Amino acid sequence: MKVDKILISIFQRSFKSITDEMSISLTKTTRSPILCEAKDFVTGLYDAHGQMLEQTENLPILSFSLGPVCKHIIKQYGNEIFDGDVIIHNDVFSMGNQNNDVAIFKPIFYKKTLIGWAAAKGHQADIGGAVQGGYNPNATEVWQEALRIPAVKLYEKGKFRADVWNLIFANIRLQMVQEDIKAQIGACTLGERRLEAFVEKYGLNTYELHKQALFDSTEKMMRTEIKSIPNGVYEGSSMVYYDGKHKESKFPINAKITVENDNITFDFSNSSPQTKGFVNGIYTSTCSAITLTFLQMVNPNIPHNEGMLKPLKYIVPVGTILNASYPAATTFGNHLCPQVADAIFKALGPAVPDRITAGWNHLLCSLFTGIHPDTGKKYVDICFLGLKGGSGALKGNDGYDHIGMIDASGGVLDQDYEMYEQQTPHLILKHEYLKDSGGAGEWRGGLGTITEIKLRGNDTTMVVFGDGDVEPNYGLFGGKGSVLNKIELTYPENHKGKKKLIPMSKDIINGIPDGTIYCQIAGGGGGYGNPKKRNKDKIKQDLKNEVISKKAAKEIYQLK
Repeated sequence: MKVDKILISIFQRSFKSITDEMSISLTKTTRSPILCEAKDFVTGLYDAHGQMLEQTENLPILSFSLGPVCKHIIKQYGNEIFDGDVIIHNDVFSMGNQNNDVAIFKPIFYKKTLIGWAAAKGHQADIGGAVQGGYNPNATEVWQEALRIPAVKLYEKGKFRADVWNLIFANIRLQMVQEDIKAQIGACTLGERRLEAFVEKYGLNTYELHKQALFDSTEKMMRTEIKSIPNGVYEGSSMVYYDGKHKESKFPINAKITVENDNITFDFSNSSPQTKGFVNGIYTSTCSAITLTFLQMVNPNIPHNEGMLKPLKYIVPVGTILNASYPAATTFGNHLCPQVADAIFKALGPAVPDRITAGWNHLLCSLFTGIHPDTGKKYVDICFLGLKGGSGALKGNDGYDHIGMIDASGGVLDQDYEMYEQQTPHLILKHEYLKDSGGAGEWRGGLGTITEIKLRGNDTTMVVFGDGDVEPNYGLFGGKGSVLNKIELTYPENHKGKKKLIPMSKDIINGIPDGTIYCQIAGGGGGYGNPKKRNKDKIKQDLKNEVISKKAAKEIYQLK
């Protein structure tokens, strides 16, 4: 049988169509705003060996987190994988990426032959542990963060295992999570049906032959991109601030990138040892961060399948802050992506200055939990509205406004205003672009935001996690940095004690009274190039739109 080049393209588009349909299914059937509003999930298809066929990446940091788990599951179960199985997993010490990111895997059979896997992973509103919502800045070990779920079957040969289901969800606070897991199972069932029908249409032999041809073609495309980078060894660094335990603590991230013809190696061996707090990454989250950062520098039309990954090599030793050893706390690990990206951009900047961006705004986030005073029900909300800052500029283009940090960049709104006020007891007072927050440059950084929310309820808990409140984003090649992230609480007049509170970047604030005003500044992205060279018409347009102030136009951009 010969390979049909047109059929290769049809296979790639068909696989993508299936994962897109799975994604739409999840968006329409999940209950948590983290999933149905912010789309904090990924859907994917994998072959019988766990190799990625395609995926739909609603959230970049989850993009490459399913494949390693799929391969782990195949190794764990061996010959005990059956038609009708449904497997659940979140364990960071068996290739998971974050405790809250719970995955469902469903094997796909065609005439008794295993041909692939459908998978969906989403950030759950609660996953047990000491703190509702899953983020515990006080944690020093995994059991203080979450319920660990090593790969286990919820269904076996199509039979529901109520004992396993009850064991898991007896340790999770919110009924909503059960419904969202059911939605993930439904999305995987949809993927299963579509891939079965696809193989039925083309035949098993054609499927296997053209699947491999697709991998080979994609690998060739990626190797061509790598060849365009000059051979050499490139180094860059960034800094992580404060581990939640030791004030003013610092942890360097060091990247050593070796380009040799059509291969590239990302070596983070010289990064800080793991912390004693929860500011640790895990191998899967770090490799996902490396991959999504590098993809910003190459042809965006490269299909996302196993072939794309073959020329990339990762070295992330166990015991470092980017691959903490058992039983470390690691919930913050996904949010080390910006520091990984900064180190890569700084390393490769001299080699490919036209392909890199200035610094993106780092994460500073609030997670609110409490009892809704109108319904009496528990709620959990990650304040996506407030955390989304700007992206860094690159040569020829300004940064994106209000896109969020590099590991979770997305649309302008991750939460609809009206839905936010229905799903939480809180009231949005202000949510707008922050003037002068984009780093100045020949191409300016994307704008950040300022958000004000009136908190309702007499016993609200706020968990803060993030970075970027110590050092602002950096500019490149003469571009300027942005403003610092900041969160501030202003208590009502009848509150006893402090009238204002600025929390630490890893913090838990309990008992926030009704009527407290929450204010957040999310910084913009860094600028690229000398601001004095910026097009004068663009400066005038920014001034007219109140993107920049008159003072900045005159003093920084020197507009007369």
